[in-house]
Amino acid sequence: MATITMEFSITEMLSIQIGDTAYYSTPSQLGGFQESTNILTEIGVITNVSQSQSTLSITCDIDNNTTPPTQTDFIIFAKDNRVNVASLAGYYGVAKFVNDSNIKAEMFATSCEIDESSK
Repeated sequence: MATITMEFSITEMLSIQIGDTAYYSTPSQLGGFQESTNILTEIGVITNVSQSQSTLSITCDIDNNTTPPTQTDFIIFAKDNRVNVASLAGYYGVAKFVNDSNIKAEMFATSCEIDESSK
């Protein structure tokens, strides 16, 4: 497996990190506008991110059979969803439902999102 280093003039990409996966899409011209082909080609896993005052450099593993992106291709990246989960993590939770009224009340449903966060 080879590596590829891509340099960008954007220096502020705060959310990109090692372990993310880089992809590219080749835009096409349509009526004077660039249109995405909606075909994403996986470049590979990002192994290094470095920045200077004027450039951001990203190094990725790339399969030998994958065509590298060109200067005009649109580069995107995706987070590893096994690590970057957008839900609450914790070990303890309590719920207490109280009816302060003298009138009978019924609760039809209650729910919560629970995922095991560690073992």
